[in-house]
Amino acid sequence: MDAQVRECSIANALAVVGERWSLLALREILFGVRRFDQIQRNTGASRDILATRLRALVAAGVLDKVEYERHPPRYEYVPTQAGEDLRYVLAALMEWGDRYVTEGEPPTVFRHVCGEELQVRRVCEHCDTELRPGDMTLERTRWREPAGRA
Repeated sequence: MDAQVRECSIANALAVVGERWSLLALREILFGVRRFDQIQRNTGASRDILATRLRALVAAGVLDKVEYERHPPRYEYVPTQAGEDLRYVLAALMEWGDRYVTEGEPPTVFRHVCGEELQVRRVCEHCDTELRPGDMTLERTRWREPAGRA
């Protein structure tokens, strides 16, 4: 029996942002650090790896590379709407890391404009019910053949 491969938006998203240095660069850019040297210093990524990841994020439409100085030419990285929307993914990932990986007090927290620490709430947009484990099912909408098969 031939196994079919599940087409998956998670896999598609990970192809764009699923590498450590991409996510750490996004963290910095979403916190307002926009220049290459600052991003490199704050992430600890090597210059060549960071340059490759930033180019890929620009090519994927997650970031825009904007010139801020002409002589010599210098650029900063600005999130597109797609990049801004990753802010919530990073907040959820940070919350998970605080709960299951980081020992002791979290090194950083998100704070809401009201002044309180922000906790990401997962709510069904249709019925406004907060999600709990077991409340979601995965519905197959389409399958694709594994690569290399006709």
